Formats: sequence, structure tokens, C-alpha cells
Amino acid sequence: MDKVYKGFLGMCIVSAVIVIIALIMGYRAEVGPFVTVFFVSFAIGVRRIPALRSFTFTLWVVTAISTAMFYPSWFREINGFNLERLFIPLMQVIMFGMGTAMSFGDFVGVVKMPKGVFVGLLCQFSIMPFLAFVLAKIFHFPPEVAAGVILIGATPCGLASNVMNYIARANLALSVTLVAVSTLMAPVVTPLLMKLYAGQMVPIHFVDMMFVIIKIVVLPVIAGLIFNKVAHGRVKWLDRAMPIVSMAGITYIITITIAAGRDELLVIGVMLIFVEVLHNGLGYVLGYWGARLFGMDEKSCRTIAIAVGLQNGGMASGIAMEMGKLKTMGLATVVFGPWMNVSGSVVANWWSRKQITD
Repeated sequence: MDKVYKGFLGMCIVSAVIVIIALIMGYRAEVGPFVTVFFVSFAIGVRRIPALRSFTFTLWVVTAISTAMFYPSWFREINGFNLERLFIPLMQVIMFGMGTAMSFGDFVGVVKMPKGVFVGLLCQFSIMPFLAFVLAKIFHFPPEVAAGVILIGATPCGLASNVMNYIARANLALSVTLVAVSTLMAPVVTPLLMKLYAGQMVPIHFVDMMFVIIKIVVLPVIAGLIFNKVAHGRVKWLDRAMPIVSMAGITYIITITIAAGRDELLVIGVMLIFVEVLHNGLGYVLGYWGARLFGMDEKSCRTIAIAVGLQNGGMASGIAMEMGKLKTMGLATVVFGPWMNVSGSVVANWWSRKQITD
């Protein structure tokens, strides 16, 4: 197997050289196949490098993004079937998978750690939406794109924060509770924040958005919780398959969103990437020091920082889709999703090497 990974790394190098030469010679439109080969071979070959192995999923997402940028028509429809019609069912499957990774016991943390949960939720639903609003105003994005940036900030913690907090040796029990509680609060809190910060940019119908979140997030998560309660371990093939299905579904959703908003992304792509990287980074910093301000211990500060920085981008994509604004409001989710996995891994690994002093 080692030889196979070496072969793909070699193919990665060759395709990179071809792309560079083609760009120097002015062949920009023709490099698409070689860019795709580069990322595919890198995503496979990187399995040979232990330090980079955790970025495999992110590399597959980048592969999907680059392919959709060069060939958007491939991901819009097949034989007259609009591929966006699969978006919501896939989101529900992904949220069901999220529910199977949780349990009703995860909510016990509200009683065991009331201060930590309160501080975490306060930071989560105050820092990120306000930051998003300020950044969207500073950079003068078009109204629907700006609303998409705010939508990312108004969503609850992403499930990835549990993984990152485990790596960071943080307070995993607090992280799990924050994800569970913030997700169930989303039908009320997210529309409220969108109405407050983005109501002048796009029409926000509170009740409609609330029912959208219940349909695509809350009900599938509850179904997953129930499944985990009554059947966990009994359907082993499903337990093994759900993480793979979820990752494939997330990749597909990102690809469809890129294909839909490709022209808009070409215009504002670099600026949007910069804003979302800044949004994510400030979320970590302000989340950490916000928790410190309330006198939280080091482990809990790390937990809250990661929970604040990592949002549920899938939920934001689903809301943008249901609002009929996938190619504008959905663009921020495409940028934020892959980047937060990269930055979250870096932050978590850095913290895992720093000794906790209190």
C-alpha cells in the first residue's frame, strides 16, 4: 500500500508541474483536469504522511470545490434532473448522523456544568453573529452575500468541535453539551439573530426559518438520538457507514453550492475567503478570552474557544437553500466549512502540546 501512496504523490507532483507550466504559458482554462488530478492524487497520497493524514477529508472537499469551479455544469443537472433537489434530503441524513453520534445523556451537562454551559452559549450566540455583521459591513458585500456571512455566525456549534476538543485535551463533556443544547436552541435563536442583524439585507421570515431549521436539523437529530438510544451497536454496518455517508454528503453539498454560485464567487472569492478566515480566527480568540473573563478554567476556555470558532455550516447551507439563495447566501458556508476544519485541526493540535497550568 505504501507504494500506491508514493505513486499518487508522484502523480501529484507531475500534475502540479504541468499546471504551473500551463499557467505561465497562458493556458488558464485548460488546466482544469490537471488541477483535479493534483488534488485527487494529493488526497490519496497524503495518507502516507502521518502528520497530514487528518486533512484527508478537507483535501477531498478542496478537490470537489476546484472541480466545480472549472466544470460547474457537471453539478447542476443530469439529464434534466436538478441536482439541488437532493440537497435537503442529504442535509437531513447528515443531521441524522449527527444525532447518532450524540445521546440524551449529553444534555445532563446543563445540570452538572451550568456556568460552563451558560458562558459557552452566551459566547456562541453573541460573538460570532456580531463579528459577522461588523465584517460584512466593513467589506461592503452585496446584501445577500453579507446575509450569508451573518448566517454562518448565527448558527450553533458544529459537531466537529467535539473532535477538536478531544484532540486539544479540553473539556469534552462541556463541548458535547454545548453542541447538543445549541442545536436544539437554533430554531428560535438563529432566526432571531438573523432578524436582528440581517433583516435589512434580505427578507427574514422568523416563523418560516424556524420551521426550516426544525425540518432539516432538529427532527433528524432527534431521530438520530432515538436511534442511538434503542439500536446503537445492533446495526453495526450503519454505525460504520454514517460517518462516511456524512462526509460524502457534506462534500456533495459544498460542490452543489459552488456550482450554483460559481460566477459570484469569481467576483468576490478572495475577499470572502479573507473575511471568513478572519471571522473564524477571531471566534477562537474572543471565545477563549470571553470565557476567561467569566473566570472559567483553562480546559473550559479551550472548549468554548473551539465551540465558538466552529459553526454548523451545513445548517447554514440548508437555510440558504430553502430561502432560494444558495448561490449568494450559501457562498460563505462553502468557504467557512473547509477552512474551519483546517484551522480547528491546527488549533487543537497546538493546544494538545501545551500543558494546562490551572
